Amino acid sequence: MNAYEALKASLTERRGTWLVTGCAGFVGSNLLETLLRLGQRVVGLDNFATGHQRNLDEVQALVAPEQWANFTFIRGDIQNLDDCRRAMTWASAGEEHGVDYVLHQAALGSVPRSIEDPIRTNANNIDGFLNMLVASRDAKVKRFVYAASSSTYGDHPGLPKVEDRIGKPLSPYAVTKLVNELYADVFGRVYGLQSVGLRYFNIVGRRQDPNGPYAAVIPRWISALLKNEPVFINGDGETSRDFCYIDNAVQANLLAATTENPEAVNQVYNVAVGDRTTLNELFEMIVANLADYGCPTTTKVQYRDFRAGDVRHSMADIGKAATLLGYDPSHRIGEGLKEAIGWYVASLGAKRSDA
Repeated sequence: MNAYEALKASLTERRGTWLVTGCAGFVGSNLLETLLRLGQRVVGLDNFATGHQRNLDEVQALVAPEQWANFTFIRGDIQNLDDCRRAMTWASAGEEHGVDYVLHQAALGSVPRSIEDPIRTNANNIDGFLNMLVASRDAKVKRFVYAASSSTYGDHPGLPKVEDRIGKPLSPYAVTKLVNELYADVFGRVYGLQSVGLRYFNIVGRRQDPNGPYAAVIPRWISALLKNEPVFINGDGETSRDFCYIDNAVQANLLAATTENPEAVNQVYNVAVGDRTTLNELFEMIVANLADYGCPTTTKVQYRDFRAGDVRHSMADIGKAATLLGYDPSHRIGEGLKEAIGWYVASLGAKRSDA
């Protein structure tokens, strides 16, 4: 039994109170589902800027009624300090429980969006982040875990990416994520707030939104292929990424929130699998998996200019997370992609050939 399996077994025996910001989003809704299945109390905070009610509805349909009863949703904005403070308790039948663990996922993602609107990105990702730190400090939470980003590595050319070697940011989004790490570190030094930052590397999986101008590449391509619409690749397709399945990200969050290793706290960690896949390889994998689900496609890739702010290659060293947190990815890209495509085929209304 690895560290994560042992943790899940222990959580079923002890109930804690968790705050998940961005709970209606991709990563947040998966954290919510896992925590409820483990019998935990959860407060969710979201303003639906990028999250969706349908994600909460799906979680409700997947968990037992008594598990769903352990969830309190607050429609609010991390840019409002009062909303952040209001989310720091879970109440039921006149009984209140202070939040033990914060899993801060709420942010305004996307490098292109940050280039187009840096002020809005800053307001959400820095002002909102600071509000959450202040509210967490004042509520005396046990641990503040936050979504950091591999964009922090910026123009550093080295592979694999190691946590203590970063370059200069290449986008306003990357700046905000670096500032988050600096703020978290200062709150640890000045106020004693325990935090852990998780530098996500291209998280993929169920409930990742395929729509909108800033949709991530995998859901956008799957949606396009199911509709026989064009698929575009920025550059020559040899750009590579360390794609990481959502279950790995959930694991990292729970391990980071509950670790009793004092050396593991007030640190940042890569959350990935330690491998890289080119966009051309990714496209072929998606096409093959869709065919397995009875959804063949004849769509060809169309190449266009490289995108401003993009890193050419990215791959993580996950040794630090493995050593200090016990992180052990359960899915590589092939396994994760197969599961994710099954969800997209079902959610977008396509039928499997063996159905």
